[in-house]
Amino acid sequence: MIRKRLGIGAALAAGTLAAGLALAPGAAAVVPQTATIVADCGLYGGGEATLTATQDGTAATLTVSSSEITAPLALAEDSIAATLTLAKAGGGTTVFSGTENPAIPAGGGVTVGPLPGTVAAGDSLEAFGGSLTMTVFGITITCTADGPQSPGPFVFE
Repeated sequence: MIRKRLGIGAALAAGTLAAGLALAPGAAAVVPQTATIVADCGLYGGGEATLTATQDGTAATLTVSSSEITAPLALAEDSIAATLTLAKAGGGTTVFSGTENPAIPAGGGVTVGPLPGTVAAGDSLEAFGGSLTMTVFGITITCTADGPQSPGPFVFE
């Protein structure tokens, strides 16, 4: 009798779990979630940078951070106007832009984002062939990737 109760209880628990998973909303995912590039910012230097992507349906954000690309002066929170343009597989580009950044001390690594943008299912986006433009104190700095991002392009679901 005890075995029957345990068996029925386990079956009910498994059924409830399966029903809950079936009814849970599907979250869109981007793969990979992080990638690295080596950026060349011309007269302003360059170095390795990490790109972090998130996705919620057609809304996506990208954050660019680097300990090697540094600010010569202290920068206040949300003082960098940034536009990240990524090359789309098959042609075209997708743009992420905004004025989100943490306060950055003089000599500190630069972080911009999360920068919002719009993606479609199946979009494959790559930093190589695109650019990051940052405007600080009226000065525009453009950084480009020296080669393809690693481990590969962002693919959005």
